[in-house]
Amino acid sequence: MLRNDPAAATKAQLIAHVAPDVIVLSGVDNDHDNATLRAFRDLIASYGHDLPHAFAFPSNAGVRTGLDMTGDGHVAGPDDTQGYGYFAGQKALGILSRFPILPAQSRDFSGFLWRDLPDTLSPYRAAGSMPDPARDAIQRLSSTGHWDVALDIPKRGSLHLLVYQAGPPVFGGRNDRNLNRNHDETAFWHHFLDGALPMAPPARPFVLLGGSNLDPFDGDGLHDAMRALLAYPAIQDPQPASDGASAGRNSGHRGPDALDTVHWPQVPGPGNLRVSYVLPSSGLRVTGAGVFWPAPDAPESALLGNSDDPPTRHRLVWVDIDPENL
Repeated sequence: MLRNDPAAATKAQLIAHVAPDVIVLSGVDNDHDNATLRAFRDLIASYGHDLPHAFAFPSNAGVRTGLDMTGDGHVAGPDDTQGYGYFAGQKALGILSRFPILPAQSRDFSGFLWRDLPDTLSPYRAAGSMPDPARDAIQRLSSTGHWDVALDIPKRGSLHLLVYQAGPPVFGGRNDRNLNRNHDETAFWHHFLDGALPMAPPARPFVLLGGSNLDPFDGDGLHDAMRALLAYPAIQDPQPASDGASAGRNSGHRGPDALDTVHWPQVPGPGNLRVSYVLPSSGLRVTGAGVFWPAPDAPESALLGNSDDPPTRHRLVWVDIDPENL
């Protein structure tokens, strides 16, 4: 039972406290009829916040390929899959919403092949390396998923959510596989918005949101992909900030501490980074934005859980949009 899971209960209480109209969750197992996602929805409701509509497309995480994708001589490891996972659907994405979700107007791009991205950095076809046609022919770009999910906003029409969760830019075996894939999972959106992919660009208005696992300046990764997305003309960056982020270990960082969204205190380690984003389309009017990360001495900091063993090191990023502007 999720109620008997202290980590799940802490997360549910935090979400109920912030009370979003729509939330994208990562790390939720994708199972039959979204049972885990719906159970977590019910747990949030038990703390006083109702998000009745639950939705998820199938995830690439843990989907077996039958091939040695990392070059380590094995075919059954968690990285020999379409996205890292020990079983299909492990640590996937899900959406909970106060507004109805329109599946017929929603699209799942998770089957899009990595090789088909313009200017792909796929190591299976990189210049100067041996081509790898078997892996190249099946490897999807999304480590979890890339979605265009339509919401029905009463009396206002539809709002599209462009959702993803990229894999980390580290690990992954030979040829900088994860480093390059992490870059391209974010670069996908540039090409999608440009109309440079086989699928039509998104309807407006939209909000692009999820975890890129990529800071614009600091930590591991090819930062140019994130900076390019934040500067894309059709997108606005409300720069959600918090008081708590500045209390972390950020020595030598170039990016603003207040914009960070995750606390990685390991030594050595990257410190706090900005890796989660909510980016409305440029025509929407943003009325507020922030990261739920209170200063350590603030009473609300208790909602983050045990600081020595927190339920998650990621913080909730929120943006308020004027519904009259939809």
